[in-house]
Amino acid sequence: MSVGFHTLTVAEVVDETSEARSIRFAVPEELRETFRFKPGQHLTLKADVAGEELRRNYSLCVAPQDDQVMVTVKRIAGGAFSNWANDNLKPGDRVEVMPPHGSFTWDFVPGAANHYVGFAGGSGITPVISLLKTALLTEKESRFTLFYGNRDSGSIIFLEALASLKNRFMDRLQVYHFLAEEAEEFALFNGMLDRPKCDEILDRLIDGDVRGDVAAFFICGPGPMMDSAEEALKASGVPSDKIHLERFTADRPPEALQAQLAELSRDAAGLSMLVTLDGRKRRVAFDTAAGNILDSARAAGLPAPFACKAGVCATCRARVVSGEVEMAARYGLTDDEVASGYVLTCQSVPKGEGVELDYDA
Repeated sequence: MSVGFHTLTVAEVVDETSEARSIRFAVPEELRETFRFKPGQHLTLKADVAGEELRRNYSLCVAPQDDQVMVTVKRIAGGAFSNWANDNLKPGDRVEVMPPHGSFTWDFVPGAANHYVGFAGGSGITPVISLLKTALLTEKESRFTLFYGNRDSGSIIFLEALASLKNRFMDRLQVYHFLAEEAEEFALFNGMLDRPKCDEILDRLIDGDVRGDVAAFFICGPGPMMDSAEEALKASGVPSDKIHLERFTADRPPEALQAQLAELSRDAAGLSMLVTLDGRKRRVAFDTAAGNILDSARAAGLPAPFACKAGVCATCRARVVSGEVEMAARYGLTDDEVASGYVLTCQSVPKGEGVELDYDA
C-alpha cells in the first residue's frame, strides 16, 4: 500500500441525517488503482483546521462494484475534524487523502452461499453497509442479516439506502432496527443493543445454529455495544475467528495508554532500530521523549504514516522483521496480524537491540 497522501477533489456531498454527511471524491484515472479498496476499509483524511493539522479515519460506505470512493462523516461533540467537515466541505474542495487501508474486511467469493450477520450502532453502519452490499452483489446465493441500533428514527444513517437494498434483495437481506429513545410496536425492537438485547436477538432472530450456520459476524459501533455483541456471540459458542470487529475508539483512556508507553519507553532508552519505509532502510534511534516507535521514526525525518495514534486505526502498522517489540494496545490489529508479526508503531517500543521493522510489508 502506498502510505502517502494524495490530493482529491470533493465531487459530491450528501446529507444522510442532520448529523452526518457522505463525501464522494473524484479519483483521477492515474490514481484509480491506488484507491481500489476492499469492503469495510477506510480512508485517512488530512486537513488544516484552525491552524492545526488534523488526521481522521472514515470508513468507505460503498461497495467496490459501485466504482465510487465515498466516506461518511458523523458529527461528534467537540470533534474538531467531524464538525469542520460537516460545516465546510463542499463540491470542488480539495482534501488530502491516504489510500484505503484496514483489516475489517472479507473476501467474498462468487458462487459461495453463506449467511453473514452484522451488528451496527450509529455511524458503525458505515463499514458494515459496504460489507453487506458487497456480499449480496458478489455472492448471489448468500444472505445477510443486519441488526442496527440508533437513538431514534431521525438518526438512522442510510435509512433509505437500506430500504432500497431490502427491496432489491428481498429474499437475501433482513434488516432489523433497534431504537433507544423511540417506542416501537414490538418491545424486542425498543432499547439499546446491550447484552440482554443481543442475547435475545441470537435466540429469536437468527435462523439455524448461530455457531455453525453463520460464516462471519461483523460488529462496529460504540464500545459498549460492540462488547455486548461480542460477549453474547462467544457465550453462544461462536468461535472467535468468526467474529470481526472494527473499533473507532480505544477501550482505555488516552492517559492510561500514555502512562504505560512512558513506562516502557524508559527501558528502551539508548536503543536503535532499522526501519524500512518506501523501499528505503534507515537506522533510527529510539527517542524516549517521543515515547514510541512511530514518533521516533518521524523525529528522524521519516514520513511514517499515522492517523489516530490511539492504537485503533492501524494506519501506523508495520511488521517486525527481527527483534522484540512491546505494545501498549493493539485494538486495530487482528489476531492473525499479530501472529504474523505486525505491530502498531504508535503503541510500541523496542525491547532490546536488533529490532527491525518494515512499514512496506
